[in-house]
Amino acid sequence: MDNCSMAMPAATSNEHKLYLKKMQSRQMKIKLLQLFIFVGFFALWETAARLKWIDAFIFSQPSRIFTAFAAMVANGSIFMHIGVTLGETAAGFIFSTVVGTLAAILLWWNPFVEKVVAPYLVILNSLPKTALAPIIIVWIGNNIYSVIFTAIITSIIVTIISVTAGFFEVSKDKIKLIRTLGGTKKQIMKMVVLPASIPTVVSALKINVGLSLVGVMVGEFLVAKAGLGYLIMYGSQVFKMDWVMLSIIILCVMAWLLYRIVVLLEKKLSFMGTGK
Repeated sequence: MDNCSMAMPAATSNEHKLYLKKMQSRQMKIKLLQLFIFVGFFALWETAARLKWIDAFIFSQPSRIFTAFAAMVANGSIFMHIGVTLGETAAGFIFSTVVGTLAAILLWWNPFVEKVVAPYLVILNSLPKTALAPIIIVWIGNNIYSVIFTAIITSIIVTIISVTAGFFEVSKDKIKLIRTLGGTKKQIMKMVVLPASIPTVVSALKINVGLSLVGVMVGEFLVAKAGLGYLIMYGSQVFKMDWVMLSIIILCVMAWLLYRIVVLLEKKLSFMGTGK
């Protein structure tokens, strides 16, 4: 009996180790496949340009993009353009997230107002923001504030709608319990609604990262004198496709990094929520 009871944990432990080994092997295969696709894409692109399958003047090629990147690193211009776009994106992202969340709190606080403005939020969310960009330029001017404002209106409505919906989906039983114990509406918001809505807020952050970057690109296409969007527009106008493709690649990397930052924030909030 004792021998059997001592052998069972060892067998379970071995199964667990085998499971972990399989999971690690699977993750390694996924990473290798992702790397293969990434390297293979650029290798095929370069090969197609060198063998004249595509016109390198129109489609550019990785070697030419790298040369353009090295030249812009040498003169420092690429860092200036990245810094401008990153600053505008961060400003739009932070403002739309903070103000959008506060607006969602106000709408939850007053359901009557939420019912009144809900149709208008849906309409504004469905309205193509590129249609508003020329009007924003007239109102605010041909400057960086127009770019930031375009980023804000692109993401703030989504924040308000998604976070408000998350607030109203919080368990009614928990809210009734706090009210039964004499809790105020402020205490309900602080102790129940906000903690329960952290996943919703984080999801809104993930969406806002991309939308803010999209809004910045729209603004930079129209009014910017610096930034990756400006570099794309100017490069396409003077047929500097190396600059265009370089800017697009940098935007992809930037979007991925911003998303990873939000994911790290999500993990930190989850860690804090467990009380560990």
